[in-house]
Amino acid sequence: MEIVILVVAMVVVGLLMGWVAGFIWKDRDPSVVRRDYIAAVITAVATGFLSWFVVPAMDFSETLRNISLATEPAGMALIVLWLFRKAKS
Repeated sequence: MEIVILVVAMVVVGLLMGWVAGFIWKDRDPSVVRRDYIAAVITAVATGFLSWFVVPAMDFSETLRNISLATEPAGMALIVLWLFRKAKS
C-alpha cells in the first residue's frame, strides 16, 4: 500500500513541476507543454523510487528518507526539464 501512495504522490509532484515549468520558461506550445508534464512525471516517479529504496539501503535515517522524498523528485524534475530546454537550443 505504501508503494501506491508513493506513486500517486510522485505523479502529483510531477504534474506540479510540469505546471511550474510553464511559468518558468513561458512556452505555450501544446506539444512542449505535454512533453513537460510527461517528462516531469516520469522523472519524479523514478527519483521517488530511488529515494524510497536507496536511502534506507545506505543506512540513513527515516527522517532523511522523508526529506529526500519531499525534495529530490521536484528538483530532479525541474533539472530534467531544464536539460531538455538546453538540448533543444
